[in-house]
Amino acid sequence: MKTNQLSTNGTEIIIGIVSPVELVNEIMKALESFPNFQPFFLHSTPSTIEPKDIENLVNKVEVLLFMEFPTYLKAKQLFNFAIPAHYVPLMGTGLYRSLFLIKNQYDLRHISIDTVEEKYIQQILYELGETNYEFTSFPHYSQTTTFEEIVEFHQQNYQNFSSIAITGTQEVSLKLTDLGIPNEWVTPTYQDLIVSLERALLATEARKNKESQIVFGIIDIDQFEKATEKYKTEHEVQVFKLKFQQMMLNYTKLIDGHLINSGGDEFSFITTRGIFERETRGYKFIPILNSAKTELGVSISIGVGFGLSAAEAGNHARIALRQSKELGGNVCYIVREDQSVIGPVDIITDTQYEKYDLSITDAELLNKAEQAGMSAAYMTKLMARVARHKKYNYTAQELATTLNITTRSAHRILLKWMDANLVDIVGEEKITYKGRPRRIYRLTFILDDHETKKE
Repeated sequence: MKTNQLSTNGTEIIIGIVSPVELVNEIMKALESFPNFQPFFLHSTPSTIEPKDIENLVNKVEVLLFMEFPTYLKAKQLFNFAIPAHYVPLMGTGLYRSLFLIKNQYDLRHISIDTVEEKYIQQILYELGETNYEFTSFPHYSQTTTFEEIVEFHQQNYQNFSSIAITGTQEVSLKLTDLGIPNEWVTPTYQDLIVSLERALLATEARKNKESQIVFGIIDIDQFEKATEKYKTEHEVQVFKLKFQQMMLNYTKLIDGHLINSGGDEFSFITTRGIFERETRGYKFIPILNSAKTELGVSISIGVGFGLSAAEAGNHARIALRQSKELGGNVCYIVREDQSVIGPVDIITDTQYEKYDLSITDAELLNKAEQAGMSAAYMTKLMARVARHKKYNYTAQELATTLNITTRSAHRILLKWMDANLVDIVGEEKITYKGRPRRIYRLTFILDDHETKKE
């Protein structure tokens, strides 16, 4: 059986299960097929779940499984999960069972539904040979939906159409029963639970595989020749190099990595993705950037590459280093296995960083970039930075501020972009009565179809 094949690797995985008490026996029976799952239970409903309870559970487990979708939605509203979180979808044998029970107990003419997708109800009723029925689904289900709103929805349908309620939430079912409204609480069957537990298991295995992924980094001293000019003798230069090497050794020890002296002003390190993520606080903090600046008076560029092989990670690290150098140094860029880019990561711990796709496949855009004297990597960097501000019309002064360059450089870039048909002049801005009007440029190469239509 597939489940047994998946769960016989001998590794214990701690799973958090958020469920009503009434479903615990069914879950425990399904967990017998997953001997490497160690469960921690939280008995909560959409109206009783608290952020502190979720936080306590998350700190103990590697993956979360919610038995009820509304509880999952409420938890997502209350807490940002750093681990995989799943819910048991109501689309399998449990839904068949509920509709079969309703068909045998009631005159099936009108149904009111919450939590369950309409298409699954229609499909199952069609397969059961039911055609003479109508149903109403709860509209606009979201994280802010309240228990009372769902109960009121079913109550109105019962009063207007004598509807039978189908709900995915125990709380709603209990309240409807108290009100004398016929209903069926859709609960997952053994097979539904097996499928959801398999998904949770695969998610943890994928996460562990990613954590052990190879990370290759290249650290390079910016303007090495200029950095060593202040030293009068070769002895002082060698002492500087030894201090820098010791700094690299200390940093590599911090990330449990292996350091390679590539010669001269460049070092490389190898570590794993899980350790690198933790030590960089999720790619937001590279302390060695600050250490090199304050202790040795030099800035460094760092390129980090992820990959499915050492060769791929090394290639991506070299691309990332090139990005850091193009920005002027004293930053770190990361190129992931899918060639998407994270950066720049700088010495500020709470910096906002850009995230964009490194590869441009539009041949026309590549040709225009070449005409403007820009590499594809540099163009994508500019696209990401400008798009982050959601502003596409700029004066040269505004563009200079956005890109952290001089106004003269911005003018020079804009002239190149105009020659390559990458920007258009869309107006002028007059600052003072005597002042010369400033041209307003539209960065048309960044605008996609959606933004063009809005303009």
